[in-house]
Amino acid sequence: MAHVAEWKKEEVIELKGIIDKYDVIGIVDLMNIPAKQLQEMRKALLGKAVIRMSKKNLIDLAFEDCNADKTNIVDLSEHMDGQVALIATEMNPFKLYKILEDSKTSAPAKPGTIATDDIIVPEGDTGFEPGPFLGELQQVGIPAKIDKGKICVQKETVVVAAGEEVSKQVAATLSRMDINPMEVGIDLKAVYEEGSVYTSDLLAIDEEQTLADVQNAFRNAFNLSVNAAIPTDETISTIITLAYTRAINLGVQAAIMTSETSEPIIGLAQAKMLALASEVADAPGAIDDELADKLSNVAVAAAPAVEEVVEEEEEEEEEEEESSEEEAAAGLGALFG
Repeated sequence: MAHVAEWKKEEVIELKGIIDKYDVIGIVDLMNIPAKQLQEMRKALLGKAVIRMSKKNLIDLAFEDCNADKTNIVDLSEHMDGQVALIATEMNPFKLYKILEDSKTSAPAKPGTIATDDIIVPEGDTGFEPGPFLGELQQVGIPAKIDKGKICVQKETVVVAAGEEVSKQVAATLSRMDINPMEVGIDLKAVYEEGSVYTSDLLAIDEEQTLADVQNAFRNAFNLSVNAAIPTDETISTIITLAYTRAINLGVQAAIMTSETSEPIIGLAQAKMLALASEVADAPGAIDDELADKLSNVAVAAAPAVEEVVEEEEEEEEEEEESSEEEAAAGLGALFG
């Protein structure tokens, strides 16, 4: 049996200790991160997460040793690409991903680097006076000319397409133009939590869209509950209010006299009477002097009063919906806080 170095055994034990200690374990890629920036990122994560660099095979062994207690954690081994490191935390995976993404900074393009996105040089004044730099721009495929005593890029140009390698000449040109198209930071590959492994594409969510989707789902559920008369803590008040309003309207339309409907019924009857009187007012002797006086001085109908009650109730319902939506938004906000 081949001899295993003692330091490797100790390293696996230490890695296993980290994995056992934390609930959330991730694999990150530290490729192309300058030492200074990595140190700054470590400081930013102090007290929030632990980063431990090690050899891939030793991390694999640590996962295997921990798999009995943390089922499926060995699945993280499938995501160890690049210069890998272990990251351990108590934060939920989505918050961890957001923190790491927010910590990324722009950096100059280095020769030989593969562009993850199109590298674009914008149209406009470069700030350079006429000179050899004009030819340098043209050599890398950037259309440029002299305009008002300055070298100007004639149109927006893609100098390196996504997936292509950055040449030495292009890197030098971009650096002179102070264009930093690359993004440097800790790249989270996958995270393990409670038996599940989440890849970066699942963790990269649009917060605004997600919040809007949750609010829309809440609004639809609220309306369904109200219309189907399914009482919940959020909808019971609106259901009762709506039922009361409909009962009042039904009582008024059916002329069922109660303490709540008598006034609008009388008002509605008077409005109809006045409307009918106005239709025949021009006919000689059709209405008496008292009715004619009412027509000339009173322009009040009871029907709008009933509608006003309904509108007020609907406004209350909308206010309650908005309040509930705000509560839902506050709850989701905690996920990204």
